[in-house]
Amino acid sequence: MLDHYIWGDTRRISPEAPVPVVSVNKESLSAGGAGNVAVNLARLGVACEVCGFVGTDVPGRQLVELLREEGIDHDARFQRAGAATIRKTRIVVRRQQICRVDHEGPAETYRIRVDEEGDFLRAACDRADAVIVCDYAKGGLTSELVEALTQRIHARGGLIAVDPKPANAIAMRDMDVLTPNRPESYELAGLPAAESGADYPAEEICRRIHERFAPRHLVITLGEDGILYAREGQVVLQVPTRARELFDVSGAGDTVVAALVVGLLAGMDHAAAIAFANCAAGVVVGKLGTATASWKEIEEFLEKA
Repeated sequence: MLDHYIWGDTRRISPEAPVPVVSVNKESLSAGGAGNVAVNLARLGVACEVCGFVGTDVPGRQLVELLREEGIDHDARFQRAGAATIRKTRIVVRRQQICRVDHEGPAETYRIRVDEEGDFLRAACDRADAVIVCDYAKGGLTSELVEALTQRIHARGGLIAVDPKPANAIAMRDMDVLTPNRPESYELAGLPAAESGADYPAEEICRRIHERFAPRHLVITLGEDGILYAREGQVVLQVPTRARELFDVSGAGDTVVAALVVGLLAGMDHAAAIAFANCAAGVVVGKLGTATASWKEIEEFLEKA
């Protein structure tokens, strides 16, 4: 996806409707969705390929160029003529997002098919140490695809992580890493959404998710409450948020899954990998807009923390 930001100020209400009139100061573009995960990996020095359909329209060309600037490969077979590149335009006034406008086409437009793209994906898996499946429920993923990726990467001893969107019922059983956020964890556990102010039933949620999906590492991002880690359905640890001041959680989940996989591939134990991912998230939520964390920023953050 392409993240488009319009930054401005407002001092009056429109005479045409009860809405603010925004005077634009600047605009910016960044890679969103799975592209943001890839950029997070690249900023940590990790070589990666990103597979997801974009259009040959202007936003699509802009997105591909943003990825190439980071050294990220996006094969031309994933550029589809006639498709609308998914684009999210956010209007931000005085550090506060006041509106978001989405552009996207039908779900079938973005579907990755094993029978058509399978050879390329199998070859990509054979080049990789890990696969990160980023589900945004936009139509790109199917159970057949995820099962094929899981089988291929596991056959060569690699790792697969899924950042899930429970509304999209793809195959998620026996993943190495599963990283839902708080609302998604309720859905994965088959529980109704929590009422405002209710205590988080961590033990029950982790037990239920393990019974249904059996992830090797279950990592639940809890926003301002930090990160919870569970194995075999049991809560192992919960680390508090490292953010000194919370500005914007856009893309924080992308940073967590990227940093967590990097930590595990680098040989960190689960506690160190969780702490590393939490620090990386602490960097990005202190920035406005879709953001990433570099090694230098993480080191500086740790020194100040």
